[in-house]
Amino acid sequence: MSKIKIAFFDIDGTLIDPEKKRITDNTKKALLKLKENGVKICIATGRPPEKVPDFKSEGIDFDAFLTFNGSYSFNETETIFENPLDKEDVKQIIQNGEEMGHPVVLATKDRTEANGLEEDLVEYFSIANQRIKLATDFEELSKDEVFQIMMAGGKDEYKAMLKDTKRAAVAVWWPKAVDIIPSDGGKGVAVEKVLEYYHLSKEEAMAFGDGNNDLEMLKTVGLAVAMENASKELKEAADVICGHVSEDGIYTYCKENNYFE
Repeated sequence: MSKIKIAFFDIDGTLIDPEKKRITDNTKKALLKLKENGVKICIATGRPPEKVPDFKSEGIDFDAFLTFNGSYSFNETETIFENPLDKEDVKQIIQNGEEMGHPVVLATKDRTEANGLEEDLVEYFSIANQRIKLATDFEELSKDEVFQIMMAGGKDEYKAMLKDTKRAAVAVWWPKAVDIIPSDGGKGVAVEKVLEYYHLSKEEAMAFGDGNNDLEMLKTVGLAVAMENASKELKEAADVICGHVSEDGIYTYCKENNYFE
């Protein structure tokens, strides 16, 4: 009998093939079988809540959602953990973006809107089959609780993005854009909070991911699984590597390791 009682899944590149923009039938089957066997299943994504696919319409009922790279985590009945960006940091990052010539996307619980567009930022959103909405009241939006900021830019720009901030960090899963989150947050912290909420241990948890923003999550569970299509750094941090997202990697791994019949 498996000791695993909870499983965490990234979305883009893990549950959903970025090329086909959909979850495969076998991946759906794996999630349903895990649920049938008493394993709690949780989403752990950089997406805001409003941009999480409607898996329920596919018959899949997730137990918890760790959104904004874990900064806002909840289930059907209540908030489990929330950790917005510092309001002064939000102002500073917007200013940094202006100085760098980069627009930014602000994500609150209910809205994900930008003060401008640029090619790499548009492409970043398109990977998850999303489009950027421009805010008509950007200054007012910036005063709300912001859980994540998205900005285009490469590794050589990270320092400038975070200039003069007190509690902000970049979370990266694509080379030409970033998610900016609280430095005391991330998927790993959120996984710890969810395990505490459900009174489960690290050893009872497994996680699947593909990007560097999944690194802390994989370090926080007893069984860390990287997709075949994962980054080099994530594969090195994982306990095992399963198949490619486009080739039913999650389903094959779970079936071969007797997580379901």
